[in-house]
Amino acid sequence: MSFLRHSLILLSLILASNLSFSQVRKYSNEFLNIGVGAKALGMSRAQTAVVNDLTAGYWNPAGLLGIESDFQVNFMHAEYFAGIAKYDYGAFAKPIGDDAAIGISFIRFGIDDIPNTIDLIDATGNINYNRVSTFSATDYGFLASYAKKSKIEGLNLGANAKVVYRQVGDFAKAWGFGLDLGAQYKIKDWQLGAMFKDVTTTVNSWQYTLSDRVVEVFTLTGNDIPQNGLEITAPRLILGGGRYIPIKQKFGLMLALDLENTFDGQRNTVISSKAFNMDPYFGFEANYAQIVFLRGGLGNFQKVKAEIGNFTTTIFQPNFGVGLHLKSITIDYALTDIGDQSAALYSNIFSIKLDLNKSEK
Repeated sequence: MSFLRHSLILLSLILASNLSFSQVRKYSNEFLNIGVGAKALGMSRAQTAVVNDLTAGYWNPAGLLGIESDFQVNFMHAEYFAGIAKYDYGAFAKPIGDDAAIGISFIRFGIDDIPNTIDLIDATGNINYNRVSTFSATDYGFLASYAKKSKIEGLNLGANAKVVYRQVGDFAKAWGFGLDLGAQYKIKDWQLGAMFKDVTTTVNSWQYTLSDRVVEVFTLTGNDIPQNGLEITAPRLILGGGRYIPIKQKFGLMLALDLENTFDGQRNTVISSKAFNMDPYFGFEANYAQIVFLRGGLGNFQKVKAEIGNFTTTIFQPNFGVGLHLKSITIDYALTDIGDQSAALYSNIFSIKLDLNKSEK
């Protein structure tokens, strides 16, 4: 019976995490905030000002203008919670002439093979494990990106139109639509960036299809019956800065800092209030001849209560990464949360990037 109870609790939590009425949620569409690309995650997400490849379709679409090949393709895979959750990313981008670029990105975050024990007990009260089925809880994000050089020298602009599809087995599904705006500005040796995510808010419309049997079991077990409704993701503004420092002839160092600002209620961040929150991310990338790369960063700063004593302490998430660029292929690896320093679970992340028909520049 504990198996049945745990499965019902899991299903009810998944459904209850979605709205039964219209309101702004602090942690809506969080799968779109995990990040993409082992390079970026190795630098603890500090990308807004310095991203210059097709992952810019996620971090800051203005950065697509940094692509120096005719086509770029990227794939990434990661697993979380001991392999229970699968996270996948794929993208394609290409320049259009010398002053514009387009990109398409796909993101999937899912938990598969979740046991559905609604029909575990038959009408006579007998337990029959052959009646246990499985379902998946999956989130999909589709981003169409466009970048354009402005008439102001050094200023590039970009935008994302994104579609969100979320599904919980045959029980619930939602469609959402949103818009992101981005900009990058280069002045001398400095790079500045801004990314306004969900600038018009992203609205998910949830629809539930619950059988009479599901409603009956939820009622008997004391779970709320979810209702159709809207889930609204509030805007967030990310500001970034970076600088590339040449070291001798073949060595170089990129330093980057992002400040993520949210306005949807108090969060557990470095600067925290009901009206405004700020979360810093710092990253670096050292390279040898633009072939071998070493990366690191700090982020996800949070205040937690100490296990002993009545005081709080600040924890953070250290990240590490390496990369190898050979002609048209770049392979990147990132290890997040080194040494279990933060509350987040560590993950091994791999991504591969292909530059096709590389232009002579």
